[in-house]
Amino acid sequence: MKKIFLTSVIIALFALQIQAQVQVNNDLKNLINHSFGYFPKLKEAENTIITAEDKIALIETSKNPNVSAEGSYLYLAPVPTIALPGSPQLFKFAPNHNFNTSVNANYILADFGRLKANVDRAKTDLQFAKDNIQLLKTQLAYQVATIYYNMVYLQKAISIQDSVLNFLNENKKVVQSKLKDGEALKIDLLNIQANIDNEENRKVDLKNSLQKQINLLNYTTGTNAVAGNNFDFNLLNVSNQVALDSSVNNNLDFKIAKDKIAQANGDIAITKMNDKPNIIMNGGMGFKNGFIPDIYKFQFNGLAGVTLNVPIYSGGKTKQQVKLQEHLMQQQQLAYESLNANYKKDIAQAMTDIQTNIERIGNTQAQIDQAKYAQDLAAIRFKNGVGTNLELTNSSTNVQRAEFSKLQFQYQLCASKLELAKLMGYQYW
Repeated sequence: MKKIFLTSVIIALFALQIQAQVQVNNDLKNLINHSFGYFPKLKEAENTIITAEDKIALIETSKNPNVSAEGSYLYLAPVPTIALPGSPQLFKFAPNHNFNTSVNANYILADFGRLKANVDRAKTDLQFAKDNIQLLKTQLAYQVATIYYNMVYLQKAISIQDSVLNFLNENKKVVQSKLKDGEALKIDLLNIQANIDNEENRKVDLKNSLQKQINLLNYTTGTNAVAGNNFDFNLLNVSNQVALDSSVNNNLDFKIAKDKIAQANGDIAITKMNDKPNIIMNGGMGFKNGFIPDIYKFQFNGLAGVTLNVPIYSGGKTKQQVKLQEHLMQQQQLAYESLNANYKKDIAQAMTDIQTNIERIGNTQAQIDQAKYAQDLAAIRFKNGVGTNLELTNSSTNVQRAEFSKLQFQYQLCASKLELAKLMGYQYW
């Protein structure tokens, strides 16, 4: 008992230490917790817990006695008779009209573990239902967080697009001024207007994607906006082994897999009970006619007894059923091992993505600085008449590409951290 308690304390402390390694803003936490009470699918799944509890209560009623009332009428013809000396009428051993009313009861005195095995199996179903609810919450939290940071990404992308459009519109004014002074050609103005139109279309696409994410956010949380504007989901560095240990202890996929193994073991235990005997006490009392010598008189009667039922031979059916259930249990164990291998792979991949995107962000910042310097230089050269509109457009495109690259790497870094947190079973909400 002490060993079990100590193990539970160690696991709890480990979980608290893991949770402290995740940093997430309150806005996202509030959205996730709000979704738990809003999302219809989650409410639907919560009813499975009530069903599983009802199933346990139903099975436990088997230990209670069964009492039933019965009434019957039966007409018999012919009935056995005998001629008595000195009597002109035949003596009947049974009446033609038979009436019977009774109250009957039976009670299982011993089932040699059947009831306990069924209750234990039903309890594994209850635990499965509870863990499945938590799994759905984890999946919903991940979906809400993904939508949240998708919106942050799109909002930032629109801001970048606005800066590009502002730059192009400012230079459009320069071209218009030069055109009046005869220092530019009409084609220069047409080219820059074409670039502005292209960037406006790009902005429209981004706004359309943002609206779709807003629709998804409303579907999952009932909310239409987020307050965050940064990729602020942070996860402290952990080793691959620590991450895998956290998955095994905290991830709901592993808990569900363990529940399925427990359910399979419960099925084995129930199947083995088929060859066990049971002892049932029977009793009843009531009123009926047909008792000699006055066969028409309605009289009180009763009965009591004990029945022992011992299975002797079932043609090997129970043995084969146990064998089948054992193979099904082994299948669940193999599925657990496959899950472990898949998570080990996914964790390694997520950590690789995190490290790669960190390096990409560092490299991209230098590209942004260089592209902006080239853009400013091209704008000055064009304004002074020593540069061309093509140079200006190319420099603007290079800045846009570099800033979008950095934004994409920041988003991918956040998404990788979010994926790793999900794999490790962090309840960051």
